[in-house]
Amino acid sequence: MTTNGPGRPRHDDVLTPVEWKVAEQVRHGLTNPRIASRMGVSTDAVKFHVANALSKLGFSSRRELALWDGVAKGTALHRRRSSTMDAHAETTTDSYMMLGQVARTTKDFKASHEWYRDVLGLPELYVFGNLAFFDLGGVRLMLGEEEGDIVCESVLYLRVPDIHAAKEELEGRGVKFINAPHLIHRHEDGTEEWMAAFEDNEGRILELMTQVRTEVR
Repeated sequence: MTTNGPGRPRHDDVLTPVEWKVAEQVRHGLTNPRIASRMGVSTDAVKFHVANALSKLGFSSRRELALWDGVAKGTALHRRRSSTMDAHAETTTDSYMMLGQVARTTKDFKASHEWYRDVLGLPELYVFGNLAFFDLGGVRLMLGEEEGDIVCESVLYLRVPDIHAAKEELEGRGVKFINAPHLIHRHEDGTEEWMAAFEDNEGRILELMTQVRTEVR
């Protein structure tokens, strides 16, 4: 249990909720100005939260934070990993991969969004900021503007049942990861989207992805 100063609520986690939100975006490769724009705060506020997170974790750089495998206690993934059943499942599940998503970047999101939806006629799943998701026969197409450290016209997203176990297995084969598994979005129904980027033999980007649904009790 941590204390954040007189009069502030205690947080039973290594980082506060705001620090976690900033840390996840740092792990996604976003710059401080971009994070500030997303959160509607000043760049100085983001720098403050990044500095606090680095201090609490004993890190000296954003790179260390990007590669940190920490999972916030309030997430569905943490609850799943902490349960007795899933703790056993993590030791027995394989890292079977299937194509879950393909990303395409664009310089003009509005025009491209309309073209893929209205001209190409793809079924639209939902829109989140400058990202639009379409259904390609069960595989998602993510259309969005380039942002963060990962700049590539197209990226393959490989869906796995356990993103941390898959990452560990691939690292054992010599695969280089750019960032640790991190929460990038939580849907209205509580479903979480987790991703981690890595490189192939020629340095091209691929991503592991997994969805974790909140259990209904």
